[in-house]
Amino acid sequence: MGKTRLNPRLRKVFSFFTGSEFCCLLGCCSGMRWPKVHPLMSNASSIRCLITAGPTREFLDPVRFISNPSTGKMGFALAEAAVDAGWTVDLVSGPVAFEEPDGAILYPVVTAEEMYHQVDALFDACDILIMTAAVSDFRPKEQLSQKAKKEVADMTVEFERTIDILKTVTERKAHQTVVGFAAETHDVEAYARKKLESKRLDWIVANEVGQAGAGFAADTNEVLLIGADGSFRKIGPTTKSAIAIELIQVLGEARAIVSYS
Repeated sequence: MGKTRLNPRLRKVFSFFTGSEFCCLLGCCSGMRWPKVHPLMSNASSIRCLITAGPTREFLDPVRFISNPSTGKMGFALAEAAVDAGWTVDLVSGPVAFEEPDGAILYPVVTAEEMYHQVDALFDACDILIMTAAVSDFRPKEQLSQKAKKEVADMTVEFERTIDILKTVTERKAHQTVVGFAAETHDVEAYARKKLESKRLDWIVANEVGQAGAGFAADTNEVLLIGADGSFRKIGPTTKSAIAIELIQVLGEARAIVSYS
């Protein structure tokens, strides 16, 4: 089960009906100011968005694992922007240092397999899937049940591929808009377009890792947004929060066009 905090829009409504402002309606607190309508209350949407964030961990033994430098900043920024847009947000996250964003339902996972099962369970109900998580591509073929001692001079580990979550869920894509992310070290646009086509995505967000002020752990980034319809735009360099807001706006507008066409 996921954990949830009250959506900010509902919190505003509840605080109004339990606070002193409500007394004004009853005539018992003259001189009190009427509450301002929260911007989100006029921005309600029927979109349900499934977002993945953070890294996954694949264990060698009970105390050691392979992973990547993802911190979940981009995924959590997207969740916050989607909530602010009035969307219903399911957030599946690997191990990160953030608490769940207000208004989003958090489903914590650890391994790639756990993330797959959670995404698989939520996918049919979503309108948009944004696969921001940096999922491990490989895992040890065998996980040791006890800690491997460092006295062992040599250790050979055999790896196997993890399940391709994006490719697997898009095979049964119906009404969903699916957005992938690509973190590349070179030829960013070329690799992104290849992934866009091979995994039947509607959009892909690509960035080059290893640059100062961009990629994993950074507060800022610079990305390419490429659509299956041929659209293309560069976003940034700017904060990940600003990128998230623009991405949600683009996806919301595109979704509206599809809904009314």
